[in-house]
Amino acid sequence: MDKKTLLIEIFGADIICASCANAPTSRDTYEWLQAAINRKYPNQLYKIIYIDIQKPIENERQQNIANRVLEDEFFYPLVLIEGEVIGEGNIQLNPVFAELEKYGFVGVDSYK
Repeated sequence: MDKKTLLIEIFGADIICASCANAPTSRDTYEWLQAAINRKYPNQLYKIIYIDIQKPIENERQQNIANRVLEDEFFYPLVLIEGEVIGEGNIQLNPVFAELEKYGFVGVDSYK
């Protein structure tokens, strides 16, 4: 069985969400999450993309999600894995890691 590349999408904007004072920017969250995933799950197949909700988006599904964020249905940054909402606003690693492991990701213990 071939493993498919898992899609992780981070929706955000350059300005910090008004409800997320003192939280990192969306782009900072994207970079931090990518680094954390690479450390915990080296050599796993995934693609992580950052989608700026304030810029034109060609993909219709992604544009619809961005519109929902802009209409305050979700806080940003918004993290989706394979189209499922995993976190919004102040993103935590444990729910992201738990979802990745549902897809068969096997983490390394960085404390050994």
